[in-house]
Formats: sequence, C-alpha cells, structure tokens
Amino acid sequence: MKKVYGSAKEALDGLLFDGMFIAAGGFGLCGIPELLIDALVESGVKDLTIASNNCGVDGFGLGKLLDTKQIKKMMSSYVGENAEFMRQYLSGELELEFNPQGTLAERMRAGGHGIPGFYTKTGVGTVIAEGKEHKDFNGETYILERGIFADVSIVKAWKADESGNAIFRKTARNFNPPAAMCGKVCLMEVEEIVPVGSLDPDQIHLPGIYVHRLIKGEHEKRIEQRTVRKREA
Repeated sequence: MKKVYGSAKEALDGLLFDGMFIAAGGFGLCGIPELLIDALVESGVKDLTIASNNCGVDGFGLGKLLDTKQIKKMMSSYVGENAEFMRQYLSGELELEFNPQGTLAERMRAGGHGIPGFYTKTGVGTVIAEGKEHKDFNGETYILERGIFADVSIVKAWKADESGNAIFRKTARNFNPPAAMCGKVCLMEVEEIVPVGSLDPDQIHLPGIYVHRLIKGEHEKRIEQRTVRKREA
C-alpha cells in the first residue's frame, strides 16, 4: 500500500468536501502541519469544523484558514494570540466549542481507540458541563464527554519510516498522536522519511497503522512568542 505522496496537495486529493470535520495536531505553533494547512487554503474547501488545541496566529498556521473564512466551527481549548479568531467568535461569524485541554486530548485519543465517550470530573459545575449527562461515581459527580471521530486528521512529525511509524520532537508530541489516531484518514507531514526497519521500535511514538498518507517537506517553524535574555552590558 502506497503511503508516501509527492506533495500536500497530492495527499489531500479525493478526501476534501465542504462541511468536513478535521482534527489538527500541534501545540501553539509547535508541530503544526504547515504544508497541509497551506494545501487546504489553496483547495478552497469551506464550512470546516476543526478540532485543534488552538487556531494558530494571525496569518500563520490554522490562522490562514480563518483569514479566508473557510472555518465554520473550532473545537479548541485556547484562543491564544489570534486576534482574528477572537474577532470572528465575538462577532458571531465563527462557532466555538471550548474544551479543557486535557479533555480535548482525551476526546481525540478516545475516538482513535473506538471509545464513543468517557466520564470526567473536569468542568463539573462550570459552563463546560451545561447540556451534558451527569453521573455519580463513588460520591463524585462526572460529566460525559464524547470521543472525537474526524473525517481527516492532519499532523506533523519529526521523522517517519515509509510505513508511517513516527517519532515526534518534544512539545510536538503533545496533540499530534491523539489527533492522528482519531481521523478516518490520517495525513502526516515529516521532516525526514527513512527506510522501514531503521527506527528503534522502542522510540516510535505513533504506529504506522494510524497513518494513511505521508509527505516530506520544509517547514518554517515560526516561534509564537520569542523571548530572549537581555544582552549584558
């Protein structure tokens, strides 16, 4: 089965439709699938629902899809440094489903493991719990959260072999593995593709069975907030 594709546009071919549900990996601007996002912008697909920790920044990452008004709804835990995200939400142009960060990650992981829902105490007694089923266990109240099952997931890894076994670098490991798992089809972009068998099995973070299409490319890796120590006199 062919998994390696020549470009992001080629990898997305035949998968896109208006109103689709996409799970996107990354944390802030760390480990975001830059090339696949650019290809989505170019495709013109619209009315997207996207589950992602945040929505990039103005003019970069998922923020590009906000600029082109291709996103209908975001499922996120953090608005972040994106002024356009905030503007669209407050003006009613963009639907927003807030999720506690750990709950969002677990919803993705649950979907990837075929689990339709789970109970958690996170959010009990807050607006997060409104309209959700409540249930008591051992004298504690929990709310039901549903697993995320996306049409497509787009993620970014550091290195993968030709079958899709992947290694993530540091913070990029945060949301990328669960996002990859919960898509019916997973598209992954990487910095390096190596032959099957060249990766230490104990170092693999995501098994290739979750990955359907793979591309290699160059990434800008923009820093969201550059903080440096002042130069000493």
